[in-house]
Amino acid sequence: MDVVLEWFRENKRDLPWRESTPWGVVVSEFMLQQTPVHRVLPQWHRWMELWPTPADLAGAPLSDALREWGRLGYPRRAKRLHECAQIIVRNHNGIVPPELPVLRSLPGIGEYTASAISAFAFKRGELVLDINIRRLYARCWQGKSAPTAAPNNAERELARQLLPEGDDGTWAAATMELGALICKARTPLCDECPLKNQCLWRAIGYPQEAGIGKSTQQAQWNGSDRQCRGVIMQALRENSEITQSELEKIWSNRSQYEKALASLLDDGLIEQKGKRFSLAN
Repeated sequence: MDVVLEWFRENKRDLPWRESTPWGVVVSEFMLQQTPVHRVLPQWHRWMELWPTPADLAGAPLSDALREWGRLGYPRRAKRLHECAQIIVRNHNGIVPPELPVLRSLPGIGEYTASAISAFAFKRGELVLDINIRRLYARCWQGKSAPTAAPNNAERELARQLLPEGDDGTWAAATMELGALICKARTPLCDECPLKNQCLWRAIGYPQEAGIGKSTQQAQWNGSDRQCRGVIMQALRENSEITQSELEKIWSNRSQYEKALASLLDDGLIEQKGKRFSLAN
């Protein structure tokens, strides 16, 4: 679709990982999982300053990676990225592998992330189906307000048909950008869309299907288990060690605190030595 590619050339955001190394793309894809671009940008720059290659991160303690992950949330991603760097160094001479099956074998890299890395880092025409691309496809070519919970065979076949011959990854970047900036979930800017004259959803009056097309409320943060885990992690980022009695004071709900602490220990994100706790090394 030339109109989409032309729109992308004129409107794409200046995102630093688009001009980075394959490793820079890997770091960005880990960080962008469930986290918006504006929060990722400063952390990505910080990580690339500290660890510009897989070898640099692999040689750093896990505790440093967890500390520099900051408030991006879901710190298991930092642990998996650290493990990923170690495997790249150990098994691939410190070079990010381009092959999809090899990428998918790395910690924290599933089908989508492998396809995104292959497309954006190695300029390959892959089926990249993030939520922004899937929403654009569902509306424009299927007449639906939102995609299904997970890609199905019909959606994959449509994506294959739409992928331009000889694509170098630009189609994935362009459709992702169009979905993120124009074909937004809640307030799509249809009049600004280069596909407005061929969008089936627009043509049939923007129907909202039962069960899809409605935004799902994000789980409440205040008072949640996730917040409790985050408070504990932040305390340990700010202190090399904390005693058990000091740590118990940061959260009023004792049973929730104990549950969060146990889960962080089980995930290998923190360590306990006697009655002292620290980030995992």
